[in-house]
This record gives sequence, structure tokens and C-alpha cells, in this order.
Amino acid sequence: MSDGMAQPQHGEPPGGEGSVSVVGTAHVSEASVEEVEARIADEQPDVVAVELDEGRYRQLQGEEPDDLDASDLLQGNTVFQFLAYWMLSYIQTRLGDRFDIEPGADMMAAVETAEEYGLGVALVDRDIQETIQRFWARMTITEKLRMVGGLAFGVTDSRVVGVMAGLLVGLLAGPALALFGGAVGVTQAVYLRAATAALLGGAAALVADQAASLVVGGDSRLAAALASGGAVATVAAVSGVADALVGSVLGGLTVTIIGSLALGIAGGLAVGIVAAGLIGLRGPVEPAEDGLDEMDIEELTDADVVTAMMEEFRQFSPGGADALIDERDAYIAHRLVGLRDAGYDVLAVVGAGHREGIERYLDDPASLPPMSSLTGTETGGRIPWGKIIGIGLSVGFVTFFVLLAMAGVQDGFLLRLFGAWFLINGVFAAGFAKLAGARWTSAGVGGAVAWMTSINPALAPGWFTGYVELRHLTVNVGDISTLNELLSDETKPIGEIVSEMFDVPLFKLIMVVALTNIGSIVASLLFVSYILPLFGTELGGVDGVSRLMIEGARNSAELIWRTVT
Repeated sequence: MSDGMAQPQHGEPPGGEGSVSVVGTAHVSEASVEEVEARIADEQPDVVAVELDEGRYRQLQGEEPDDLDASDLLQGNTVFQFLAYWMLSYIQTRLGDRFDIEPGADMMAAVETAEEYGLGVALVDRDIQETIQRFWARMTITEKLRMVGGLAFGVTDSRVVGVMAGLLVGLLAGPALALFGGAVGVTQAVYLRAATAALLGGAAALVADQAASLVVGGDSRLAAALASGGAVATVAAVSGVADALVGSVLGGLTVTIIGSLALGIAGGLAVGIVAAGLIGLRGPVEPAEDGLDEMDIEELTDADVVTAMMEEFRQFSPGGADALIDERDAYIAHRLVGLRDAGYDVLAVVGAGHREGIERYLDDPASLPPMSSLTGTETGGRIPWGKIIGIGLSVGFVTFFVLLAMAGVQDGFLLRLFGAWFLINGVFAAGFAKLAGARWTSAGVGGAVAWMTSINPALAPGWFTGYVELRHLTVNVGDISTLNELLSDETKPIGEIVSEMFDVPLFKLIMVVALTNIGSIVASLLFVSYILPLFGTELGGVDGVSRLMIEGARNSAELIWRTVT
């Protein structure tokens, strides 16, 4: 086996003028496999070049994938890049299952046929991880959300997507309601009624779930729990029968927290359920595969069809198309031109979507961009709003404490405020990490640093949790295939599939990292929405805190002026 620029197996470069012919294939087409085998047998080129990199070639050969480096996996947006890679891989796997052929069979047929005839083989594609990184960096945040949302609708029941989206909205709406609910007439009595309904409904749902587990399972068990919990919550909300008891036991702050979160989640779920119902009315709620049945897979190698598909993707994400299609066209063309210039006759086997671009570069090599512009890590050219906002929050947090200190607020108050910040971040980050299956040591490390990372945009508690967790996990690219197999299993209950997914090291690591970070974010929202206003009452409420911060700014300015002059 040789890479794209190494010498073929049967000798030195022949010299003189070589040639390149390109075969466009569909990666999940049996007819493409047959065409590749026939073309190689007929043409007997010096070299068969395939659209593979070393890692994908080894994976298709069934070799053990390389372990993933911890620093590469946890830094920056790499986790999200792996998620994108996984989802794209899943779609291709489903297509392969639908047409009863392994994805990449066309490339392996080219390799095996070339080896059968003793021909040289060249791997001419860019490293897949580099491609995915550049693909992700080139996409805008809107395009990323659209892609993830579209793939989510493709791999799960669309009603589930609607409900989950509503739940997410509700979790964000709860703290906002606690901050601004008074302005729209939400009183403490409303929070108390909502908290009572949530607690009693949750308890009833838990009891019903355990009782139903003795008789039924799966969807029936879930339906029983939801029906029982909903009925009890409705009675409690309408009658207010337990308000006095709950209020006396929990106290004002706890009632506000539970009540506002309950109202936010209830509102979000209502929106999600309505959206899911509308989605269900529009058509099938299961992943639609009829279109695949009706479509002739061989159309994917037709030039007009491929051009239309590429243009549609380009309209969806111009930057993503550039990294996923155009750059790879140029990269592969560079490798093919090098082989041709060395005197080899080359048959290049590539996906149909790349054929036109590659042939254009082969006809006009002078138009090829520099190879250096096609490799390496892509940083993206857009304004990093996320980092700007993160830095702004960090500066605001530090400024808040400094101005209060400069205004003469007692150290004991500031220490208690900081202690509350440390505690709530630690509990939620560690708790969410443990919920994802992290070891106690990993969760503890994430919780211990959460107070610092939540105000530092360059750090994330999930990174620390992940590094510790990786001492007990071995993660490699092969985990993606395992996840695809689990998601393709239509016989197992969803609960069992999710449980088995957590046994896959890559998925477990991603969930541990993600949930640790989410826990810290939730804690920050809760601190700002509930804890900070509680402490603020000791300083005279919002007006008192504002006066102290102005006074602190004035004292700071005077101190700086005296120091300078």
C-alpha cells in the first residue's frame, strides 16, 4: 500500500507523460462496484487512486482503529466535530443498509481489484479528521443548528424532537421568569401553586412508573407515569389543596426556584407538544425512507443529478461545501497531477460529486490553489461572538466583586457570596457529570473547577472531567461504527439502546464532557436568577446594589487618580 505520492508497488516512476481518468461512483451502489472492477480490468492502469485517507482505509480493511488523542478530543470544538462526523457517518450507514451494501464498498473493490492485478494503489484523499474540522469551522452557527436539527429529524421520531426542543426552551425560560416574572404579574402565590403541582405530580409519576414496571414496560409504562403525574399535578394546581404545607416546608427561595422552573418547563413542553402535533399532521413521524425506495441509487452517479445535489448543499452552507467538496476536489487533484507528472497512467475512483471539480483541475492544473491552503487547522474568519460574550461575562463578574469591595462591602458578605457561587457550580457540574456516568473522581474534579471555568471562556469544566475520565477509557474511531449499529437496531426498546450507547467509550466521554459543561451553565443561570437576588436584599435590593457599584466605581477612579498623580 502506498500513499498518494509514494511509488506504486511495481517499480520506479516510468517517466514521460502520464494520464488520469476519473470514475465517479456512489458509495452505496452495487453497480458502482461492478463498474469499478470492470474499468480496472479493462484499462490496467499503473496506479488506481482511491478517495480514501489512511485512517478510513484501515477501518474499511477491518483493522483496529487508532486510539484518539485525549488533547485532540477535548480541545475546542472537537467534540462537536466528532458529533458531526458521527451523524454524517450514520446517514451513510443507513443508506448502505437500505441498499444492502457496505458504505465504501466501491473504494474497497477498487483496492482489491488493483491488488489482484498487481497494480499500484494510492490513497489520495485528505485526512477525514482534518476535513471535518475545517467543515465545522467554515459553517455559521445558523448552519450548524440547521444541520443538527435536520439530522435529528432524520434519525428519530419528529415528535420527540419537538418535545425535546420545548423542554430545552422551558429550562431556559424558568430562570428568566424568576428574574422578570414580577413585571408581568407572576406573584409568589403563583410560584407556590406551580411548585406544589410539580412536586406532587412528580411524586405520583414516580410511584406510577414503579407500579407499572411490575406489569408492563416500554411505552405503556411511560404513558402510565405521565398520565398519573399529569392528573395529580392538575388537581393540585386547580385546588391548591397542599399549598400551605409545601410553603411551610420549603420556604420562599425554594418555592421560587421550583415554581419558576416548573412554569418554564410546562410552558416549553406545551409549545413543544403543539409543534410536535403539527409536525405529525404534516406526514409520517418516523424517519422517512420511502424516498429512498423510490429513488434509483444509480441516479447518484448521473452528472445532472449530482450537480443539482451539490448546488443544493452549497446553498445550505457555502462554507461547509467549500471544505467538504471544493477543497477536497483540489486536494485530490493535486495528488493526481503529481502522479501524472511522474509518468503514471492513473485510474481515479472518487465519489460522483467530486468528479466534475477534479476533472476541471486536471484540465487546468495552473488553477489549483496552493496545497498549503488546503491543509491544516481552520480557524474560521468570522467574528468570535461566543468568545466575546464569554470574555464580557468574565469581566462583568470580576468587576461586580471589585466594585462592591471598593464600595466598602464587608469581606464576610463577599466571601459568603463567593462561597455560594463555588458551591452551586460545583454541585451542578459534578451532579450532571455523575448523571452521565462519570466516576466520582472525574465528577469531583469537574465540580471543583466549575466556579473558575464558568467565568473563563478559555476553559470548560468538562475538559477537566474528561481528562480524568480518559484514564479509565480507551476511545477510538471504531466507536462510531458501534454507535451506528446501535442506532440502526429497530428491535430494541429506546431505553436499552441508550443504556448500551453509554457503554461505548466515545459516547460516554462526549456525554460526560457535555453534561459537566451544561451543569455549570445551569448553575450560573440559577445563581444569577435566584441566589444573587437573595443576597442583594441584604444590600437594599437592586437599587442598593446599583448605588454601591456606582460608589465603588467612583472610589476606584479616585484611587487610580491619586496613584497616577
